[in-house]
Amino acid sequence: MLTYHTLSEFFAAADAAHCAPGELACRQEAEESGKSFEDVWERMKNMIPIFRQSIQEGLSDTAKSSSGLVGGDANRLFQGKMRFLSPVCQRAAAYAVATAEANAKMYRIVACPTAGSCGILPAVLAAVSEEVNATMNDMTRALFTAGAIGKVVAEKASIAGAVGGCQAECGTATAMAAAAAVDLLGGTNAQMADAFALALKNILGLVCDPVGGLVEVPCVKRNAFHAVHALVAVEMVMNGVRSAIPADEVISAMADVGRRLPVELKETSRAGLAMTETGKRIQAKLDEKAKHLGC
Repeated sequence: MLTYHTLSEFFAAADAAHCAPGELACRQEAEESGKSFEDVWERMKNMIPIFRQSIQEGLSDTAKSSSGLVGGDANRLFQGKMRFLSPVCQRAAAYAVATAEANAKMYRIVACPTAGSCGILPAVLAAVSEEVNATMNDMTRALFTAGAIGKVVAEKASIAGAVGGCQAECGTATAMAAAAAVDLLGGTNAQMADAFALALKNILGLVCDPVGGLVEVPCVKRNAFHAVHALVAVEMVMNGVRSAIPADEVISAMADVGRRLPVELKETSRAGLAMTETGKRIQAKLDEKAKHLGC
């Protein structure tokens, strides 16, 4: 049975097996599930049309969510004339907002690794795959790489905002996206690990402070910022930049920071942006609306 509990073990196992990390992850899933490699691969491949549809629904549906807090910003960003970002970064940012807005409006999304961070990995993979004309198999392999990495983070730290703050959700998603994009670009295992480390270590301490207890403010726009953040890590490693701190040590640091964060900053909406004057007014309006609806 293939086993790994750290990223160093994961990439070393892929090297030993003389296969891509994503292929190794698919082999392990097949062994654990008792299904064929082909069946497991096809199931992951079927995630790609889902997140592409989420992007399109988020871009086309410009109405507000039921809370009235988000909606239409993905389209504004995608169609806007002001351009400072590169085309791939601009698309990634717009796609990330689109997916997160789709989530807020109850469209179908791929939680990768969570619903609150659902825009980051799909946006980065979609934008990069368009840039390099990646095949469906390329994207599937990269998704398996990202999934295996997320599994290690979940085991060694957390991917839940309620446990580790938003560093555990958006941070993990960003690091997964960075590694997956390097995979798409034909980078080495060492570069994937470095991209992961660079992306995650610069999000350490990010708090989870949803306004009104909803995964909308600041969560939706946060997805866009971190999609671009992932691409910065990708550009660094593909140009020879290394992370001074190894990936597994960054995961350990994230776990430690998560334990030290006060409970008020871990998805309880009892601090941060949720407790600003505007945040409290929004909460009051949502409470009043719920009262009228008999909730």
